[in-house]
Amino acid sequence: MSLLEMVQQKNMNMLPERYKTMTVDEMESRVWEVKNKLGDKLFIPGHHYQKDEVIQFADAVGDSLQLAQVSAKNTAAEYIVFCGVHFMAETADILTSDKQKVILPDMRAGCSLADMANIEQTERGWQELQETFRDTIIPLTYVNSTAAIKAFVGRHGGATVTSSNARPMLEWAFTQKERVLFLPDQHLGRNTAFDMGIPLDKMAVWDPVLEKFEYNGDLDEVKIILWKGHCSVHAMFTVENVKQVRKNHPDAKIIVHPECSREVVALADDAGSTKYIIETIKASAPGTKWAVGTEMNLVNRLTKQFADKEVFSLNPYMCACLTMNRIDLPHLLWALENVERGEVMNQIIVEANIASEAHLALERMLARA
Repeated sequence: MSLLEMVQQKNMNMLPERYKTMTVDEMESRVWEVKNKLGDKLFIPGHHYQKDEVIQFADAVGDSLQLAQVSAKNTAAEYIVFCGVHFMAETADILTSDKQKVILPDMRAGCSLADMANIEQTERGWQELQETFRDTIIPLTYVNSTAAIKAFVGRHGGATVTSSNARPMLEWAFTQKERVLFLPDQHLGRNTAFDMGIPLDKMAVWDPVLEKFEYNGDLDEVKIILWKGHCSVHAMFTVENVKQVRKNHPDAKIIVHPECSREVVALADDAGSTKYIIETIKASAPGTKWAVGTEMNLVNRLTKQFADKEVFSLNPYMCACLTMNRIDLPHLLWALENVERGEVMNQIIVEANIASEAHLALERMLARA
């Protein structure tokens, strides 16, 4: 892409000035107006971590894969305006039909975790792993990854995983090969494998930047190769946070996401996917206290939703996920008004060959759901 093309693309994706001067009431009124006008032609999925200002308009709220699946089933919808991040919109494009257009209101909405595994690094790392371990490895990737990484995994016989089904998928992977490469979140891979009884000394970390193992033992003993990636949000929950909650709120239960470090998960009372966290707090008795180790927009929403309980963040200084926060009311309205005029901007299109191989990885997981 030339410099001129890059500048033109950037200008096309810049929020017009008028959206910066509209009042909240004006924007909300227009969003409802466009939604009502487009009717079934429009579907707005909203991820749990999104701001309330856009979640209020969501036709479905959930985790990334769930929202992509719901979007695909909603065949009447011609436009899927995805309130989430880039890899989620990619998955939606992979699963939806060619007649449906997936739109991301703000193209800056990415994911630091997904960005920690790019395809060039992965291809180079895979070659090194093959030389070290020969044909004894199968790759698994967390759905929080790019379409290119999902395609890589599909091409090499592997599958995707979610935080809800990581264990059964890891168990399946070991029926296929002797070892597993787990991308891109080392913490989800480590916590899942540890819960299966695999000791930490049989897990090696692959550093894609330095292109070497972080491991002091005998590589022949390794069962899990963990990609050196992490969620920047969940990495902010620390052992010190747990100690402070135990000291200041001894009657509180601590529940965290498995993207947190092994040390934090080990000290928590419970750990599980976003859906598991929501359902566990929902089912708990009135008056119970919960310190939650996950994204702040969701924690704040749980605090409001379950007012009969005391819900607060495990880290009192936690901020909402920066990239998740990119989708705001002005960008949502801008995307919808473009659709209303018949102008599709910020459409997410996964190349056919990548989509096909990524679909293989998704199918292998969904077949075991």
